[in-house]
Amino acid sequence: MSTAAKRRLIRDFKRLASDPPIGISGSPNPDNIMIWNAVIFGPPDTPFEDGSFRLTLTFSDSYPNKPPTVRFVSKMFHPNIYANGELCLDILQNRWSPTYDVAAILTSVQSLLNDPNPASPANVDAAQLFKENSKEYERRVKQTVELSWLDNPEEIEQAEPEASSTAQAVTA
Repeated sequence: MSTAAKRRLIRDFKRLASDPPIGISGSPNPDNIMIWNAVIFGPPDTPFEDGSFRLTLTFSDSYPNKPPTVRFVSKMFHPNIYANGELCLDILQNRWSPTYDVAAILTSVQSLLNDPNPASPANVDAAQLFKENSKEYERRVKQTVELSWLDNPEEIEQAEPEASSTAQAVTA
């Protein structure tokens, strides 16, 4: 039986698969459409450039009326990302709208990498370095970028084929 949330997630996936934003990939878990795996590549001309960062998105039956829980699986050093990978991002909290889809969520997360909000820190050390010592902040971020490829390079290389096989399973 298909719930409204699952129907919406199928629509979100079809849109993401047919017109993915640059540097973003995501697909539902083949066994559970309510849990997604995503990869965000670091935006060009930022300290996160050349990084590949894995995330999970967990949706409830209230989606799209309530936002998913989004968490980085990759280790991150960023003012708005907690040590456990959860994000402090307004559209996932007090500015959520049912008009946002998975592509919009992932695009916002990617944008956050380049445009942190140190006034509302999840990682106080990163926020302080961002404000007071940009060179040290960039050095720490670049360490994160280097580690991002060590997380599981095979998964990153397989992200595209996996997305197309998931598309077939989801739409079947």
